Amino acid sequence: MKLIRTEEAVGHVLCHDMTQIIKEEYKDARFRKGHVVQPEDIPVLLSMGKEHLYVWEMTPGMVHENDAAERLAALCGKENMEWSEVKEGKIELSATCDGLFRVDSQRLMAVNSLEDIMVATRHGNTAVRKGDKLAGTRVIPLIIEEEKLKAAEQAAGDKPLLELLPYIKKTAAIIATGSEVKKGLIRDTFTPVVKDKLAAYGIETLSITYSGDGVENVAGAIGEAHKTGADIILCTGGMSVDPDDNTPGGIKQSGARIVTYGAPVLPGAMFLLGYYDDGTVVMGLPGCVMYAGATIFDLALPRIAAGVEMTRTDFAAMGEGGLCLGCKPCHWPVCPFGK
Repeated sequence: MKLIRTEEAVGHVLCHDMTQIIKEEYKDARFRKGHVVQPEDIPVLLSMGKEHLYVWEMTPGMVHENDAAERLAALCGKENMEWSEVKEGKIELSATCDGLFRVDSQRLMAVNSLEDIMVATRHGNTAVRKGDKLAGTRVIPLIIEEEKLKAAEQAAGDKPLLELLPYIKKTAAIIATGSEVKKGLIRDTFTPVVKDKLAAYGIETLSITYSGDGVENVAGAIGEAHKTGADIILCTGGMSVDPDDNTPGGIKQSGARIVTYGAPVLPGAMFLLGYYDDGTVVMGLPGCVMYAGATIFDLALPRIAAGVEMTRTDFAAMGEGGLCLGCKPCHWPVCPFGK
């Protein structure tokens, strides 16, 4: 930085805030650090008693923090996202729709490993609502070398670091297993919980079937549910390894391609996910979904609703962070579970 006469400061960048005080009228920063001095600013600065200013001199090959923030925001993406106005060298990105927020963690780390560069985001693979804050970008100094920005752009590659996928799965069919439920010996308290969780993602429940026990009964109920055209079929209960728990066998017999039976998540280890050739999703939900505040179902459902086909690798990655701490009261989703 250097000290120059105020009249010569046009085009230079202020190194600190400039506070203006007008008795009983105004006391605040009239010009913020990073402001590029304009011709109309000179009379105001002189009236504030600022005959000399400390400025960063803009030289070839250097980029102002506001322009740099816009270039970093461009690396993040813009589809289904809204950018804030640049303020004090920072831009924030917010969601313009409900959906699944995803982050390319490896490329984001490559960008943030560079000196004087930062892009901060919320956790990826999480559900967001319209208006939610997604990310913020800025550079650390007031002005930055062009070469550093070029290095960030190269590290980011040719596709956005972030994406927001709207929900596309809109309908579901629920199959409540167990003879005790079908015979009315106990009240079905599982289905209402599942319906509420689906509704939070805009998914309508088209049908509810009580299959009773037995592999043949479960498979038959799934086949009928498939005929309704539902995007998602959910089987509740009967997911343990006990001999009389037939839901996994029924799902397999129905012709589903099983991606995983079991997940490194507690609660929810006995979860099953599969797909049919037409893209219909089938899930086997363990009993914990009925009573626990958050389970594997809450981690998988946003991705399913957004049309993301999950793999065994996706579930394997859930092990770190997949242990619910059982906080009372439950703070989900503002907690470390699944992150």
